[in-house]
Amino acid sequence: MKTVSIALAGLLVLTINLLFGQSAHFTYSGVIEFEKTANMYALMKKEINKDNESYMEPALEQYKKNQPQFKKLKSTLSFADNKTLFTPMPDETNQGGDNRMVNQNNIIFTDLPSSSSICQKTVFEETFLVKDSTRKINWKITDETREIAGYACRRANALVLDSVYVVAFFTEQIPVSGGPESFTGLPGMILGVALPHENLTWFATKVTDKSIESKEIAPPKKGKPTNNKELRKVLGKAMSDWGTYAQIYLKSFYL
Repeated sequence: MKTVSIALAGLLVLTINLLFGQSAHFTYSGVIEFEKTANMYALMKKEINKDNESYMEPALEQYKKNQPQFKKLKSTLSFADNKTLFTPMPDETNQGGDNRMVNQNNIIFTDLPSSSSICQKTVFEETFLVKDSTRKINWKITDETREIAGYACRRANALVLDSVYVVAFFTEQIPVSGGPESFTGLPGMILGVALPHENLTWFATKVTDKSIESKEIAPPKKGKPTNNKELRKVLGKAMSDWGTYAQIYLKSFYL
């Protein structure tokens, strides 16, 4: 009798495992639609200092009368064979003007197995083709969860650029270690990113599970060839006399 009970218990466990295995769905290739949100009021307020407050404060108040607080921007992330291609969509509103923290100027191809990326980066009036390794991020995974675009996600925290606090939400249902912009390195696809102190977020609004041909994830080719180290030298030299604005612009180029 005891043997029969053990056998039945084993059969029950096996049945439950099979049921969970059948219900679990994993996405290995497809297209993710992201929405970037920028708190324009907060970003513009950060640009005000004692040297410009006489005209920047009235400009902010005028902006608040005519423009919404949050600007929305669209982008897509195509992925297949552990490769991703992040592509911004055109901004038709031009809300926010030339605010570097708001604009999306990167087309990024990432080869996850080789930890390498090719980024077509627009810097003012010039375009660079930045070939380098992917950014190393020391993520700390937490127990917090939430659902994004129909996928169960877990939270992870990190610091990038030494001081920028990042909150990311990734899903193991998409077993690809990619994400929007240059955020990668978690055991699943990043579907949400928040930079609380920078007033910026990226969240997936839709995931389309479909086969992607390799030509749809081709690296960008336009731009002056360089790497991150050399580009930093160029930018540092160009903005050496920009004062406090230099840090804002430099940060925006590497988030």
